Amino acid sequence: MDYLGLVMLMLAIFAMTMQITKDQVACLPCLEDQRNAPGASPNSFPQQTTQAAASSAATGDVTSTTPLMTKDLPDEVVHEIHVTHQHTSTVAEKTINQPQPTGVKTNLDYQQYIFINQICYHVALPWYSKYFPYLTLIHTLVLMVSSNFWFKYPKTSSKIEHFVSILGRCFESPWTTKALSETACEDSEENKQRLTGTSSAPKQVSLEGKDESSNVNSSTPMLGVKFSADKPITEVPSSMTILDKKDGEQAKALFEKVRKFRAHVEDSDFIYKLYVAQTIVKTVKFILILSYTSTFLAKINFKHECKPDIKQLTGYQTFFCTHNMAFMLNKLLISYMALILIYGMACLYSLFWVFRRPLKEYSFEKVREESSFSDIPDVKNDFAFLLHMVDQYDQLYSKRFGVFLSEVSENKLREISLNHEWTFEKLRQLVTRNAQDQQELHLFMLSGLPNAVFDLTDLEVLKLELIPEVRFSAKVSQMTSLQELHLCHSPAKVEQTGFAFLRDHLRCLHVKFTDVAEIPTWVYLLRSLRELNLIGNLSSENNKMIGLESMRDLRHLKTLSLKSNLTKMPTNITELSPHLIKLVVHNDGTKLLVLNSLKKMINLIELELHSCELERIPHAIFSLTNLQELDLKSNNIRTIEEIISFQHLKRLTCLKLWHNKIITIPSSIGQVKSLESLHLSHNKLESLPPALFTLPKLRHLDVGHNSITVLPPDVGLLHNLQYLAINSNKVEGLPKPLFRCTKLKVLCLGNNALTSLPEALGQLVQLTQLELKGNCLDRLPVQLGSCRLLRKSGLVVEDHLFDALPVEVKESISQESTFTSGL
Repeated sequence: MDYLGLVMLMLAIFAMTMQITKDQVACLPCLEDQRNAPGASPNSFPQQTTQAAASSAATGDVTSTTPLMTKDLPDEVVHEIHVTHQHTSTVAEKTINQPQPTGVKTNLDYQQYIFINQICYHVALPWYSKYFPYLTLIHTLVLMVSSNFWFKYPKTSSKIEHFVSILGRCFESPWTTKALSETACEDSEENKQRLTGTSSAPKQVSLEGKDESSNVNSSTPMLGVKFSADKPITEVPSSMTILDKKDGEQAKALFEKVRKFRAHVEDSDFIYKLYVAQTIVKTVKFILILSYTSTFLAKINFKHECKPDIKQLTGYQTFFCTHNMAFMLNKLLISYMALILIYGMACLYSLFWVFRRPLKEYSFEKVREESSFSDIPDVKNDFAFLLHMVDQYDQLYSKRFGVFLSEVSENKLREISLNHEWTFEKLRQLVTRNAQDQQELHLFMLSGLPNAVFDLTDLEVLKLELIPEVRFSAKVSQMTSLQELHLCHSPAKVEQTGFAFLRDHLRCLHVKFTDVAEIPTWVYLLRSLRELNLIGNLSSENNKMIGLESMRDLRHLKTLSLKSNLTKMPTNITELSPHLIKLVVHNDGTKLLVLNSLKKMINLIELELHSCELERIPHAIFSLTNLQELDLKSNNIRTIEEIISFQHLKRLTCLKLWHNKIITIPSSIGQVKSLESLHLSHNKLESLPPALFTLPKLRHLDVGHNSITVLPPDVGLLHNLQYLAINSNKVEGLPKPLFRCTKLKVLCLGNNALTSLPEALGQLVQLTQLELKGNCLDRLPVQLGSCRLLRKSGLVVEDHLFDALPVEVKESISQESTFTSGL
């Protein structure tokens, strides 16, 4: 269509040039008496004109002086005029005695004929003869604009240009050639084995085929090749896995561009609609041009009769005119109609192509069959239409372009690049020792899991964070020391052999996710798992997702941690009740309403309910007879009157009610004789009841960050007290009985209103940490030197108070500190 439009444009310009330079008419008058004479016929019209010309010649009219112009006329017309001229000369001699024609005699005869020519050009000629070149130019421009409008319209041109750019890069990418070649090699190998029936390892092939047919999860298609769990991916020939780093980066960038372009284009069909609209416009335009142009083809003549209303100026009413461009315009019009007809056939074919096939859908079924890329998705809307257009050009483009729509192809590229970059030596340098003195590897934001990880056989803790594709192959069985695995927003797939190893060896698993559906299903089948930590959205509407996979197979699970936003305890957690020892629920401020399922966990030893918006101590807890530690941190508990019920929990040793809104401690706390550790910091306490100090086993007491003004003397009854924190309160003095607690090792008195310290402080000979900073002290007692275990690092006090101590006391603390550090 572009070529046809260009030819029509050239034809229009040529016709305009000819018309501007040579378009004119030549007119001669017709005698009135001969035209009106009896018996006159239309065939006598040239003879009348000849007679008029003869009369003009006899009378010396201007016609005789006007040269006969035949330069731009056809041969038959020139011959006719020449014969007519000779005949006129002969007749002139015979009619020399005829009466003179009437008319106005002036000296402007030549200007009269010029005037008549101009008048007759506008009156006698059909309008199409005068404006044909201009109409041709306008029609051609309209057709060309209609054909190229979608290339210039902003909403379509950018998408088309981007598509063409990506298409060219995908076609020339080395990764495309590599992927297709690798598939071709695999296909040829399979065909060879199928034809010959022999191979280098026929038994291995047959076993792999059986594994694939019996267990779908044991293999994963990669570039059309199915890799069995028992067959490492590295068996691909080494020559096929070598890819230049720069080419690999370009291929990864192309995958990302194709993904974004598809998401941007596939959601609309604007390009398709615009193409259909402009094709319809061109078709309607073609029909319009052809319909009205064909009617004017017969009206372009060389001879015309003109009757201008100028008899008062010339004396003649009728003139015989010739149009010297008639022949040329006729031929040009025929050529233009032929071009329009061809152009219209192309438009009709385009409409037929558009409406014959569903161009909003594109299937790569043929490409999948030829290339073995079984995962190339079918596309729709504008993306599909652009691919259909490409097929009209060359179907090879869509085949090579399909490589970059295949997830298997992308995963294979990612795997090759990843293994090339992350070698065993590089991973070994990242292995560190954690706080538990375990060998730990933390991988962050990689494209996948490098194969070299499986060669770290002595690795104990593996942390994977923000890795979109994690795959544990059969080689994971080499990591015999692996016990702890962290999956932070890293969905993981496990091959069958690899799962068997993890099922028997993995002890601790941490899974952090956004949606509960991201939790791998194989997690619920790890029968040797001891600790499971789930961090993510487990809201009430998603709770059922946990029940999809029964936890009854977690036979050895002891610790379950849920950091989420639960409104009730998941029902299937009760399946763990016979063997679960520790349950942790961190609810991030969502109110936990239903806790009845806790009653069934009779073997529970530790229970943590953090940020659950609890207002009272749940009654379900009082049924946990084996409970030893209860932590209700960061709730809205205001009163703890139910604390008397804890006396039935004979094994309860640690109670943490910190970060709540407790105002008073009831005297019934003295009934909980088994308590050894009590945390009441960050509340609103103003006093401590005497019954608190009757707990015989209490070793750890933390009442910091409250509003306590007086520390009761009864504190001296806690003979087993080793840790006392009353910092950030309003205490003004310390009771002397406090210093009877000779087993105290940690004493936190910072940020109070103390003005002095009693000399009895020296009786705390086992003190290792003393916090005094933030008080109104003038000096420190000299007896501080008697605390032989107190080190300078454990003494938190202002520098000027420490400097005010006697030199021997300071040296004693410093020497001990130096000696200890030297040890």
